[in-house]
Amino acid sequence: MSQPSPQDPARARHHSGTDADAGPDVDAGADARAEVEVEVEARPGAEEKGDGLRERLVRTGVALVDAEGAQALTLREIARRAGVSHGAPRRWFPTHLDLLSAIAREGFAELAARVAEADREADRTDAGPRERVETLTGVYLGYAAERRGMYELMFRHDLLESGRLGLRETSLPLFARLAALVAELRPGTDAVTAAGALWANLHGLAQLRHWGSLSLATGSDDPAPFVRAALDAHLGPAEPTR
Repeated sequence: MSQPSPQDPARARHHSGTDADAGPDVDAGADARAEVEVEVEARPGAEEKGDGLRERLVRTGVALVDAEGAQALTLREIARRAGVSHGAPRRWFPTHLDLLSAIAREGFAELAARVAEADREADRTDAGPRERVETLTGVYLGYAAERRGMYELMFRHDLLESGRLGLRETSLPLFARLAALVAELRPGTDAVTAAGALWANLHGLAQLRHWGSLSLATGSDDPAPFVRAALDAHLGPAEPTR
């Protein structure tokens, strides 16, 4: 569903036991320069103990991914911007993937909050399952457009430790919500497979729209007709409104 990763070599270094802090497209010279910058810019006494440091590192990572994308999330750069030495993150995050996962968890928590608010509004209007799916797709595509860097990180599970730090518990309920709605609309079918196919469609739509490929191929950047076609394909045509 996601674009091919330039970060696979970095991940390979992680699994081989070597330093994966540098992240993608960062050479050894750049790492060395970043390390020097960290030592120069780290503020004396800035490395507070306890949850304060952990939360500051995560907040810094969230701001960095929003500003520059997932490729900027190296341990050294996060430490530099947080004003601590480059070794400080390892006190809370033993690996680069642990810190990335903690950052991604913040994104899933925000997306879950948006979905919950949409569900509360649907409850107030007594919306049916089809309307709820349509609303859910709007929330998902809106988040993809507004929080582009975070969105791309969140679904790169090849870069994350989804079974740790509560990430899986934050991300999987969102898919379960979609699958439950699909089950209401298509009783007797494999709702998980249908929901997975629909999600793949939506994710591809978000990516192609961002890259400009959708408008190039179709002449339109408006996602609405493509969303309707995807919903009709996976859920059947919507019932006519009265």
